[in-house]
Amino acid sequence: MEYVFTLKYHLASSDRDMDDIVERLAEAGCDDALVGMGLPGRLALEFTREAESAEAAIRSALADVQRAIPSAQLIEATPDLVGLTDAAELVGVSRQNMRKLMLTHSGTFPTPVHEGSSVLWHLADLLTWLQSREGYSLSQPMIEVAKMTLQVNIVKQQQRVSRRLATGLRTLIAR
Repeated sequence: MEYVFTLKYHLASSDRDMDDIVERLAEAGCDDALVGMGLPGRLALEFTREAESAEAAIRSALADVQRAIPSAQLIEATPDLVGLTDAAELVGVSRQNMRKLMLTHSGTFPTPVHEGSSVLWHLADLLTWLQSREGYSLSQPMIEVAKMTLQVNIVKQQQRVSRRLATGLRTLIAR
């Protein structure tokens, strides 16, 4: 199976020679990634990786990048956080259609992870919900990637929480 996902990194000041980075990435096995260098000190790698599972594809890509650029710090794995427009585009429906689903099925529609001027959901939650509805035929690799990128981002963020605090908070927010 082919899995499409993006890994975004912050580069150390010692790793700013992009020609060298591209060469090191290719040598480490990242020749299946499009390399983007929009902002100084940032690197985005859009992978189209063949593997037996999304987990295997993303794990191997993370390991390859770590081997090529050990000082690079993962910012995020995508697709994960999306607004209605992004989700609609990925699913192949209009934003209006997605909004109608949200309003019509407010009791079962996934809960957003952020509400404000922009509302964000985890793509995995939206895809899982849509898959359970009749008429939505979604790509299994896309669902697997969304679930895996969510897990990668959660693990990354969990590193910032003390074990004691996490244990205490879990009991207060668990359902």
